[in-house]
Amino acid sequence: MGNLRSVQKAFERIGVEADICQNPSELSNASRVVLPGVGGFRDAIQALRGHGFVNAIEDFIATKKPFLGICLGLQLLFDVSYEDGQWEGLGIFPGQVVRFDEHAELKIPHIGWNTLHTKTDCPLFSQIPQDSFFYFVHSYYAIPKDNKLTSGVCDYGCDFTASVTKGNIFATQFHPEKSQRWGLQLLKNFATMGGTP
Repeated sequence: MGNLRSVQKAFERIGVEADICQNPSELSNASRVVLPGVGGFRDAIQALRGHGFVNAIEDFIATKKPFLGICLGLQLLFDVSYEDGQWEGLGIFPGQVVRFDEHAELKIPHIGWNTLHTKTDCPLFSQIPQDSFFYFVHSYYAIPKDNKLTSGVCDYGCDFTASVTKGNIFATQFHPEKSQRWGLQLLKNFATMGGTP
């Protein structure tokens, strides 16, 4: 949904080969999987279901190999989104995706650079300074039922979950592929989890 090539190019910049999967069966041979996304939740989840990727994603996550969701890819991991209706997500994590409250001083969508405060010793943020800037583009954000899932928070009228981590599953609400130095470091950290990419 939208930014597959930009994510692929970001991996190329750090010297990592990344293929865009056209068929769900390709995931079974992958050493790591990234689920990026730009656009609406409904269209994205329908596309994943329509092309048979839901079971393939679940099967890949069960292998315990590293998995990374980006932006909409984070939101899709949760039970339900209330973006233009109510839509069932992948249900990997319990929780919901909601819209930012209207705020007189803040525009929606949240677009641009903002600081990320990491809450845990997450390997995704290795060698990245606390409160580094990352690039966001979104009107909705996830509220996990389990606060322990949240590995990073950002302030935009409220503190919201900007990244989640559990086991081999990582996801960011921001776009590392658009976040210059620290975004590329994050992708490098992900690409080298478990050994050489």
